[in-house]
Amino acid sequence: MFRVVALQFAIVTGFALLAWNIGGVIKAWSAAYGGAIAVIGSLMYAMIVARGSNDAKTAFRAHVRAEVTKIFITVVLFVVALVLFQSASWLWLILGFAVATLAYWFSLLAI
Repeated sequence: MFRVVALQFAIVTGFALLAWNIGGVIKAWSAAYGGAIAVIGSLMYAMIVARGSNDAKTAFRAHVRAEVTKIFITVVLFVVALVLFQSASWLWLILGFAVATLAYWFSLLAI
């Protein structure tokens, strides 16, 4: 699971560099922050689920807890962006988040 997060992080880094080349520093930071929101959520998910269990009920509960935690962290980090990063390019922030989320799902297929 942590390989998926590492691959997601690498793709987000590349996307932020692309944003920097296309639009400058503010767009790059916005894309990086948007991607970081998704990467941090994925990392938290992986940390919760990594404990593992052979019991199906316990494993299911861990996945539900991990997903709820991931959603909560995502919402909190978007609110933090709204409050503290008002100069952000919101299009690039959302694109960074979308690229990171797509990278997560496609890396699950690849790994």
